[in-house]
Amino acid sequence: MNKPSFRLGIIVNPFAGIGGALALKGSDGAQIREKALAMGAEKKANEKMAKALSILDALSGQFTVLTASGDMGETVCASLGIPCEVIYHAPEVQTEGEDSENAAKAMVEAGVDLLLFAGGDGTARNICCVVGEAIPVLGVPAGCKIHSGVYCVSPAAAGQVVSQMIAGELVSVMDAEVRDIDEDAFRGGKVIAKHYGEMRVPAELTYVQAVKMGGKEDEALVLDDISAYVSEIMEDEPDTLFVMGSGSTVGSVMEYLGLDNTLLGVDVIKNGELVASDVTASELVELTRDKPSKVVLTVIGGQGHILGRGNQQLSPAFIRQVGKENMIVVATKQKVQALEGKPLRLDSGDPQLDEELAGAFTIITGYKDKVLYNAL
Repeated sequence: MNKPSFRLGIIVNPFAGIGGALALKGSDGAQIREKALAMGAEKKANEKMAKALSILDALSGQFTVLTASGDMGETVCASLGIPCEVIYHAPEVQTEGEDSENAAKAMVEAGVDLLLFAGGDGTARNICCVVGEAIPVLGVPAGCKIHSGVYCVSPAAAGQVVSQMIAGELVSVMDAEVRDIDEDAFRGGKVIAKHYGEMRVPAELTYVQAVKMGGKEDEALVLDDISAYVSEIMEDEPDTLFVMGSGSTVGSVMEYLGLDNTLLGVDVIKNGELVASDVTASELVELTRDKPSKVVLTVIGGQGHILGRGNQQLSPAFIRQVGKENMIVVATKQKVQALEGKPLRLDSGDPQLDEELAGAFTIITGYKDKVLYNAL
């Protein structure tokens, strides 16, 4: 039996929200938490995470969970009978913001496909300063302050989005703002909010790119949207080599750039110019060695392959050299939806590499429009 490919990271700030019912205007700082607990405050964050995770009950066995010790995630998993691997151990029972940061760092290093966390704006700040846009995140609202756009409207809504990802349904991915207010100023009657950054957040599927009447994608317009966005990425990275994999969608990008394209081969671009055409596997490894490189792929074949069908020049040695974080996948939403929930396929020729790459991929589906989709 294959090991589940979807890796879900879970972090709970067990003290999130404990000051709300007691009119303490937040729970940041050890003194406030001690005061709240002494006043009889109840810790609700794990209860809210449990509501989100309970939505995943029907998907048991289709995902693995990585979490932090005790009330930072291990406890709620045990209460629901969800097997988990603890990859961060908090040194003290009363956890601090640095514990959220250290746990998030462990999640990034472990390569989780999604980090689901419960907390408030302070927790979002802690996680943002470590994660940035390295991995997708989603917040379960559990704090007194929820000004950040990374939170779902409810724990159940968060669970629903996660279930869609695990089940192989298309979900959009967007940049969401992390904001927090100054609690001391708030207690003094002033609302001073500050922007602390952005993180990548999954959401229910939306169509934002060019469409025909009736709301269906116009393939030609959508391919232009995709090409325009990839072109902007290239303009922002003039020193990066962009390896263009085979396929008609990648060919559309080349046509948009006004460059000759090897439809059934692999070409290399740098700073808007074609530097190599129809390269072999060995030539590609040498050309990109020790140089900043990205590879542009599309979904090829009726089974949804992104590696191993028509692009064998992208050898395991090259893919390891480039890394998953530099694999840009492009496809229309209709093309991905035609898979009917089947995962993207990895057939690099190296089973161990395929296992390492498995999990959620970000697919560019339009101009600054992306979805998350699972690969095996």
